[in-house]
Amino acid sequence: MSAGVARHLGASETAVRALFVTLTLLGGAGVLLYLWLWAFVPWDEGEEAPTRRAPVAWLLATAAAVGLFWTFGSWGSGATYPVAVGTRWVSFPVVLAAAVLFTTVMAAGAGLWAALIDRRDPARGPRHALAVRLLALVVMIIAAWIPAQRIEYDGLIVLTIVLVPLVGVVLVLSSTPIERYRELSGERIARVREEQRAEMAAHLHDSVLQTLALIQNRAGASSEAARLARAQERELRAWLYDGDAPADSDLPTDLRDYAGGLELDYPVRIDVVSAGSSTERASGEVAAAAREAMLNAARHAGGEISVYIEGAATSVDVFVRDRGSGFDPEAVPADRWGVRESIVGRMRRIGGTATIRPGAGGGTEVHLRLTTAGGRYA
Repeated sequence: MSAGVARHLGASETAVRALFVTLTLLGGAGVLLYLWLWAFVPWDEGEEAPTRRAPVAWLLATAAAVGLFWTFGSWGSGATYPVAVGTRWVSFPVVLAAAVLFTTVMAAGAGLWAALIDRRDPARGPRHALAVRLLALVVMIIAAWIPAQRIEYDGLIVLTIVLVPLVGVVLVLSSTPIERYRELSGERIARVREEQRAEMAAHLHDSVLQTLALIQNRAGASSEAARLARAQERELRAWLYDGDAPADSDLPTDLRDYAGGLELDYPVRIDVVSAGSSTERASGEVAAAAREAMLNAARHAGGEISVYIEGAATSVDVFVRDRGSGFDPEAVPADRWGVRESIVGRMRRIGGTATIRPGAGGGTEVHLRLTTAGGRYA
């Protein structure tokens, strides 16, 4: 927390920590401020919010249940005389008020924590938040009902005690429109960004992208100008249309990025086309085998290379085709491990297949296939 505050203020972490310690010495304000920031300051954009190990909502709900038993005990005693608390005598309405106030604060805190914090926790979620909120509402309603039975005897003090849980009920119920407002604000911001991105994409498509495509057509696939134009076009399209890719991207995204790098290093033009959807990730063995096949095609064949990815719920196929002179896999020397282990062997070890054959119009075609079951290797 101190590191995040320091980044936001542009100060050193040591200074922020010293500030918290100083405020703590002044009546404990530093502790309260730290807890408030820890609970409500959002995480950095793109950072996954970790699960809070401590079940704060349930701890508060348990404390509310204890307070409810205290309230029951105070009300059930029927005491109308002062109650001894230590060395002092406290009247019965004051004891009941303290019990109701404690119960309400704990229950309202549990409901608000569950609605505003635990609802977004990946280990808890909306159902957990709903259960805690319902429990908190029941506890506060009972806490309001108990002193209501003695209004005629205890007058204005008990009437005030009855209103305290009702305020807590209103606070817990108010968390619903607050959460809806957050969601609507997030959707509105996302929609504005999408509209701005669409306008920019339309403008760039009509100007820059068409210019880059014209350079590629006029310069030829193997020229330096065409390679640079192709790389710039790919980067620009990815920035406009792909958005923020996760660290472990999907297979098509990974192969497109890899193709862009190969076009900068070799006189090639690589088209990556994807159909269907697959759970295969960039960190998987299929992606590694496909990258090796693309590298071999760029290094030995050059020219135009096509990569076709066909994904399904239970399988994924990758075809890498070039228009080079072709080669015979059986004629590859035994000490050359690129095709034998990096492609064929890699696919065999995960239960897939790799087929290398001559292309229909010349060149070589590498076919990678992996059958999956339930998102795992079959």
